[in-house]
Amino acid sequence: MKLWQSVLMGLAIGVAGGSAMAAESIHEFKVKSLDGKDVNLADYKGKVLLVVNVASKCGATPQYEQLQALHDKYSEKGLVVLGFPCNQFGGQEPGSAAEIREFCSETYKVKFPLFSKIDVNGDNQSPVYDFLKKGAEDHANIGWNFEKFVVGKDGKVVSRFKTRTKPDAEEVVKVIETELGK
Repeated sequence: MKLWQSVLMGLAIGVAGGSAMAAESIHEFKVKSLDGKDVNLADYKGKVLLVVNVASKCGATPQYEQLQALHDKYSEKGLVVLGFPCNQFGGQEPGSAAEIREFCSETYKVKFPLFSKIDVNGDNQSPVYDFLKKGAEDHANIGWNFEKFVVGKDGKVVSRFKTRTKPDAEEVVKVIETELGK
């Protein structure tokens, strides 16, 4: 096999396996649900996504309520909130998958999809978060829990919002409604 064929094959394998290196859309990734099942993000093609790194013991944890309210209000129009638990910031998501599920269900009545705990920065960073950061105008590392990315129906990052910007803030809702209208 020639070198150029090897390189092309490697790129093809990277995209199929969910590598952010060559991904053009979030729909190219596979992740694990909080219950450990494989989820192909291609299942969300044509939907607007609000992707958030979440934690159960954070000062911003009450944002779960606003995230669920957005999901309830806009899901029939095509919005899906995707929550990715992360324990990288102050150990604020120490629980097991079952504990996270119970907390979110009991405390905030969360019905939107939650995925297995991941890293959003560093050597073990999820390829999804590598893709999100590279696709945003601000490529910086995630600063804390509850950073939000709006992803358009085409699977490309549209906007990024820091922790202090609440999910129901006017600027977030405006981006979501604009994307839903496309």
